[in-house]
Amino acid sequence: QVPLVESGGGLVQPGGSLTLSCAASGFTFSKFAISWYRQVPEKVHELVGTITTTGVSTIYQPSAKGRFTIARANDKNTAYLQLNNLEVEDTAKYICNARWATTEYWGQGTQVTVSS
Repeated sequence: QVPLVESGGGLVQPGGSLTLSCAASGFTFSKFAISWYRQVPEKVHELVGTITTTGVSTIYQPSAKGRFTIARANDKNTAYLQLNNLEVEDTAKYICNARWATTEYWGQGTQVTVSS
């Protein structure tokens, strides 16, 4: 059983929007903080933002502020990343991470390509 499965990526034009999902299974989702990262070839993962266990607090990297929104539905064991006003530079594989104390899970990622 894969702990985290992302979906919702695709090809979008500059200025467009996408909603990514991260479906969790096999662990107590509500105990874990969820982060979204993104990765481009030959570069390390870049943190996009994090949402706390209850969803009350979110933290974003400067490149995401005002354009991206992280949310979660603990009753559905799912986290979301809303991407708005996308730019070509946002092209990357977006990866979901769940962390609680020393336990951590990673998804395989979903590709987002921004191009005209």
